[in-house]
Amino acid sequence: MTTLTDRKNAAISRGVGMTTQVYADRAENAEIWDKEGNRYIDFAAGIAVVNTGHRHPKVMAAVRDQLDRFTHTCHQVVPYENYVALAERLNALVPGDFPKKTIFATTGAEAVENAIKIARHYTGRPGIVSFAGGFHGRTFMGMTLTGKVQPYKAGFGPMMNDVWHLPFPNELHGVSADDAIQALETLFKADVDPARVAAIIVEPVQGEGGFYEVPAGFMRKLREICDKYGMLLIADEVQTGFARTGKLFAMEHHGVAADLTTMAKGLGGGLPISAVTGRAEVMDSPNPGGLGGTYAGNPLAVAAAHAVLDVIDEEELADRATRLGQRLKQRLAGLRDSVPEIADIRGPGFMNAVEFNVAGGDKPNPEMTNRVREEALKRGLILLTCGVYGNVIRFLAPLTVPDAVFDEALDIIEESIRAARA
Repeated sequence: MTTLTDRKNAAISRGVGMTTQVYADRAENAEIWDKEGNRYIDFAAGIAVVNTGHRHPKVMAAVRDQLDRFTHTCHQVVPYENYVALAERLNALVPGDFPKKTIFATTGAEAVENAIKIARHYTGRPGIVSFAGGFHGRTFMGMTLTGKVQPYKAGFGPMMNDVWHLPFPNELHGVSADDAIQALETLFKADVDPARVAAIIVEPVQGEGGFYEVPAGFMRKLREICDKYGMLLIADEVQTGFARTGKLFAMEHHGVAADLTTMAKGLGGGLPISAVTGRAEVMDSPNPGGLGGTYAGNPLAVAAAHAVLDVIDEEELADRATRLGQRLKQRLAGLRDSVPEIADIRGPGFMNAVEFNVAGGDKPNPEMTNRVREEALKRGLILLTCGVYGNVIRFLAPLTVPDAVFDEALDIIEESIRAARA
């Protein structure tokens, strides 16, 4: 008998990796049912996409209303008001007390690509600085900026020019904020003239890299360095955005405004849309036609994004993210005495992670980490791993997860961690 997995293997490139063999049939809020009728609690949220839950009624109503109007004209050919209105909303919401403008694209990688284009055009400089462990997409510029070789860079040939990587400040792994700043100063003395650098791009909390948060004061230091050398600061908020960290944008935790902010994932509530919002004079630098795309700012996705912003505000999801994260971290902290493999529990809001090392040491333990994921899946809970060494479990449930479902998931997480040690 031919299974869906057999069909997938025969039809789809193996380069498209799959975390599970769960084939979704329907979903509601924080739950997914597969083709066989099995029910799963979703602690992945499509990698931080459905922060407002699968098929939130308000998001679905907005999309249905737009379906009855039109689905595509290409904004660059026949524009539409809700694109303009969404840009106005993001200009007001993105951190920064200065005039802003916005463009829309389709994916997070496109947002990053466009931010780099804009930064280079505005400054007239080619160089970009990013960080080890960062993730910025799978396009050539995206994977060049990304600080993780496997599986993103391996075998794809030369990367883009004029991209430089710094160590990310991570006390757990022996890199202080001062170490990272010193590495930047050394880079400017040994490898690249700062006058050739257009921008520094950074995730306020590294996503794929392991959910490591920028330490207090570090973002302000980057801001000072960018101002000193005439560079732009780009905040990649693709995964951190839209209430995930307890604020609408993670940069709000740092009291620092980026010149350009990239976003995607949670903005569309399940529909593909991304954006770059930044200083008006910077965003206006490229010539007409230099930015855009056929599907950029699709009307259905724009309608969904308006509803997502409404839901976040009306249901106070930023505050709920903080409460959910506190409960999860408290539950995990209660395991530390009996699970010596737990090296760290972290994350702002409900962007949380637990890192596993070999018991009694600092050697990463990806084997146990994957066993935790597998044990959870057996029990009906979908989890994701991450980290350069694959030894981190990240928790990305919808912020709308019902309390009863959340409690059930916490029990499964504890059971799975204990079972993975056996």
